Amino acid sequence: MAETDRTVTIANPWSHLRKHTPARIALGRTGISLPTTEHLSFQLAHARARSAVHHGLDFSKLAQEVSRFGPVVQVASAAQGRPEYLQRPDLGRRLDAASAAKLAAEVKGPFDIAYVIADGLSAYAIEKNIVPFLEAMLAVSDKAGWKRAPLILAGQGRVAIGDEIGSIIGARLVVMLIGERPGLSSPDSLGIYLTFGPKVGLTDADRNCISNVRTEGLSYAEAAFKLHYLASEAFKRSLSGVNLKDDAEVLPKPDGASAGNFLLGGPGA
Repeated sequence: MAETDRTVTIANPWSHLRKHTPARIALGRTGISLPTTEHLSFQLAHARARSAVHHGLDFSKLAQEVSRFGPVVQVASAAQGRPEYLQRPDLGRRLDAASAAKLAAEVKGPFDIAYVIADGLSAYAIEKNIVPFLEAMLAVSDKAGWKRAPLILAGQGRVAIGDEIGSIIGARLVVMLIGERPGLSSPDSLGIYLTFGPKVGLTDADRNCISNVRTEGLSYAEAAFKLHYLASEAFKRSLSGVNLKDDAEVLPKPDGASAGNFLLGGPGA
């Protein structure tokens, strides 16, 4: 077979849609296989996701960065190190004994709202997103007059660790800011979990979640808008979770224009 007759990468007819999403669509093919470039791209994304899970968060540096927002208290879960944290999710949901005693002695409530920052499954998410998100959120929530607890930094923490923290310090509402499980296109996504009346033993049915907060996903301003709405409604209704729906309108664009939807052919398509 002549060199010019050999089959090369065959493009996918939907390739133009890739400009609208980071999802792996319309990758093309070489024979019955992925093109080498796309195969290597997948391996790189997988490596980044694994790195995000195992990367350790520098809590001393983080404490300095967020101290501009007020007092900071550092605690730790019952998981002793990253390997145990990954293998024993239950330990990541509870404070170690020293941290529980520290909170009880040093943080005196009651408070309306408490923000807990945990590394979760992606320290990259906290390193990249926590400061700009707090800037956006506190600019809104502090104006509401809610009494805010010191920022709590929880090492090796899972979402439910906020329940114990909120209960100990007497917070009506706890907001967990945590690194989400990495995806192949989002190794640095920040998750937000809101729980009214935190106490040990609650489940995810008792929380509201806002996910994919990052520069390539839900913007900090939009996430703050949603969280402030949910928190306001939680205070009004004394509940959170499946009985509290996100009925907030979309955050208006600065120029009043709609972002549109390329699938519907509207503005921005």
